[in-house]
Amino acid sequence: MTDKSTVYDEASDVAAVDGAVQLDGPDNVDVAMTPDAAEETSDRLSSEAMKARGQRRLRNLPHKSVD
Repeated sequence: MTDKSTVYDEASDVAAVDGAVQLDGPDNVDVAMTPDAAEETSDRLSSEAMKARGQRRLRNLPHKSVD
């Protein structure tokens, strides 16, 4: 299994082929999904991408601990 700590800065290629959604990405990612699975994955990616962007913006700011 690959090391999940590797962070890629290139987007994956996505194509609709014969009723399936194919995803080709870095590190030899090659996945085919149903349209429903691809749509749910898209929603999850969007949500987590926004969360990660916020984490990056706030990581160098001092924070108060929550007690």
